[in-house]
Amino acid sequence: MTETMNGAESLVRTLVDGGVNVSFTNPGTSEMHFVAALDRVEGMRCILTLFEGVATGAADGYARMAEKPASTLLHLGPGLANGLANLHNAKKASTPMVNIVGDHATYHRDYDAPLTSDIETAAKPFSGWVRTSPNAKRVAEDGAAAVAAAQNAPGQVATLILPGDTAWDEGSGPAKIPEIPTRKRVSEEAVRASAKALTSGEPALLLLAGAALKVHGLELAARIAAKTGCRFMAQTFNARMDRGAGSIAIERIPYPVDQAVETLKGLKHIVLAGSRVPVGFFAYPNKPSLLSPKDTEFTKLAELEEDIVHALEWLADELGATKTPITNNQYAPPKAGTGKIGAATLAPSIGALIPENAIVVDEGVSTGRGFFPMTQSAHPHVWLQNMGGSIGIGMPLATGAAVACPDRPVLNLEGDGSAMYTIQALWTQAREQLNVTTVIFANRKYAILLGELVNVGAQNVGRKALDMLDLSRPDLNFVDLARGMGVPGERVTDMESFNKAVAHGLSTPGPYLIEAMID
Repeated sequence: MTETMNGAESLVRTLVDGGVNVSFTNPGTSEMHFVAALDRVEGMRCILTLFEGVATGAADGYARMAEKPASTLLHLGPGLANGLANLHNAKKASTPMVNIVGDHATYHRDYDAPLTSDIETAAKPFSGWVRTSPNAKRVAEDGAAAVAAAQNAPGQVATLILPGDTAWDEGSGPAKIPEIPTRKRVSEEAVRASAKALTSGEPALLLLAGAALKVHGLELAARIAAKTGCRFMAQTFNARMDRGAGSIAIERIPYPVDQAVETLKGLKHIVLAGSRVPVGFFAYPNKPSLLSPKDTEFTKLAELEEDIVHALEWLADELGATKTPITNNQYAPPKAGTGKIGAATLAPSIGALIPENAIVVDEGVSTGRGFFPMTQSAHPHVWLQNMGGSIGIGMPLATGAAVACPDRPVLNLEGDGSAMYTIQALWTQAREQLNVTTVIFANRKYAILLGELVNVGAQNVGRKALDMLDLSRPDLNFVDLARGMGVPGERVTDMESFNKAVAHGLSTPGPYLIEAMID
């Protein structure tokens, strides 16, 4: 006789059978049957977060490193709303995620109870796929569809909404995951057009994103550049990059508009390998939105959802570049910084301190902008960035990455303003004993916004305006905040202490926090 199970258990079994075996949760009443099902189903690791933005950000970090989706478990519309900022970031990063949101029972929604809201409408701008299960018999099938949808290239947020009665009523048993299509390969026309642009004799750039930024893709780009004389770069922000010894040195398009325009000056051709046309992060008075020259011709080698690495292999073969000699990075870290803590001294220390096979999560914002060049010759590592621009991703992203890769050290480079958005992630790191070393760059202000005041041409700025960008009165104490959530740490005021503290954090199991005071 087949054992009966409710909708929640059928969903959990479907997720586990489909390879989704980690769930970052902040559940409520409507999700209790899902929670109860965890004790009846082997194979699902459920991790509690104290804020939904930590759950969604951690699911993002997990998927970037595990290369498969995790799930979230959120409570009704307000719980989803709390997690939307990092769902936005995940969507921009094309992260595969199964985002499960509980709702009132179907028959209760008509009564407009306090937590009633239009969850589908709220979820749609931040998801690539949204569905509400109508009854318990459909839950497993809808869950299987969500798992498949999340992994549709290049990856997307799949939001499944579960009314309470679909969880507690009798379900159908687990469902099989639909076949996930393989990435499409580019056309011969795209390859030949790209080859023509790169061999035109005019200044050309091969602009990379996505899988092109792993070691093999970077090597192919370097061979193509060496053969044709073109330049190759990465877009400004990237979900994941292979860096350090054994990889290929690559620059990114700078964030500041003026620097970006200067970098791309004179280009006649830009070939897009998974990347988008380069545009400014914001609009500024009397500055262009498009960062390249107006007469630049764009050629698409591959869209992000296509097989970018195969496209680069085909392009290299078309150009006769498959054996063109290139030089990979050698391990040659800079000498650690000394003296006063600042961007110029922090950059070489980070390069010297990154351990082998590390995962670096970069939300250093203004302080961390110059770290990239000084870390290129460090130990081999992976670099994760904020793709959507909504701050507060760093700590959750590091949390999820550490869950995905428990044997790899995670170094989270974090601005103090950004840290306060999702600092609850420290509690989850402590509870799960995750190997995350968090460095807070404490300049006690939203430093990047001070620069933006000038960039947007804001005039006659006085005390009231400056107070909106200031994080003092009272001063934050991140060491005390971390200790209150079970994470040990220390405050440092010079580079010698900084170097020792980071080395200690990276070599000690479990989470650790360093608050680096910047004048």
